[in-house]
Amino acid sequence: MIYTKITGTGSYVPSKVMTNDDLKAFVETSDEWIQSRTGIKERHIVTDEDTTDLGYEASLKAIEDAGIDKSEIDLLVVATVTPDNAFPGVSNMLQARLGLNEIMSFDINAACSGFLYALNIADKMIKSGAFKTALIVGAETLTRLTDWRDRNTCVLFGDAAGAMIIQSSDENKIKDVICGSRGDVDSNLICKNVDVKDPMVNAISEQDHIHMNGREVFKFATRILPKTVNDLLDRNNITLDDLNCIVAHQANERIIDKAARDLNYPMEKMFLNISKYGNTSAASVPLAIDEAIKSGYLKKGDQFITVAFGGGLTWGGALITL
Repeated sequence: MIYTKITGTGSYVPSKVMTNDDLKAFVETSDEWIQSRTGIKERHIVTDEDTTDLGYEASLKAIEDAGIDKSEIDLLVVATVTPDNAFPGVSNMLQARLGLNEIMSFDINAACSGFLYALNIADKMIKSGAFKTALIVGAETLTRLTDWRDRNTCVLFGDAAGAMIIQSSDENKIKDVICGSRGDVDSNLICKNVDVKDPMVNAISEQDHIHMNGREVFKFATRILPKTVNDLLDRNNITLDDLNCIVAHQANERIIDKAARDLNYPMEKMFLNISKYGNTSAASVPLAIDEAIKSGYLKKGDQFITVAFGGGLTWGGALITL
């Protein structure tokens, strides 16, 4: 029987920090208004880097942390909604820049749930016996899609990347991964593609901004987060007492707090780093896991659940032992 385990993690954020007070130059807001509604104090934003740049730095750290040679990697999956180009994908450029072998590499788009989708795919592909070592990356430059005049959304997002090496193992460490989606027919969280072109005019395409119905997204997130946790517990015949912590997608501290109360799970066992980074979409989960490990919050042998939700509408969760 082939199992899987995490052997390395890494993360990277741009050097430029934008505080809540900095945002007052663009939009009517305040540090108190943002913190009380989101838990966010600051976020990192790109100035001269692309998504591939962020993914590259995070990947180097994950590879070093795993203690492997790059030649061992035979699968690369990148989760992003902010690729540098429509094509080629971030994964394709990252594969070349890292100097990996000519391996299978591809991007996926599942918004903030993207890293859990990537983990699910890589986990199943390794367990099939077709691959042995996967590099999975969540990387975003969401501020490229941010409307800096919309105070309901511009306060939320930041740029980051997180990476993870998972490998085949004789120990069952990545015990279960589940993902799901429900078509967002009401466009509660959306960033539209460029308009269809009239060939007679051939106008320059303009990229849209992120649009969000915050109330509906909050309702969805606070329902699906505890449901996903409970689904994983039920499927694996364990209880919350068997977990050392939960690492949730860092979208809004109020969502995590509400989920903890609904689960009757102590907030101190819900990992939080949203105050420093904001919502970094597909980068959120690997960034949080890496920081939880490097800070000692998560230790070898710990069992935890990680869970995410996002545009699509999508969700995912995983039960993991380090």
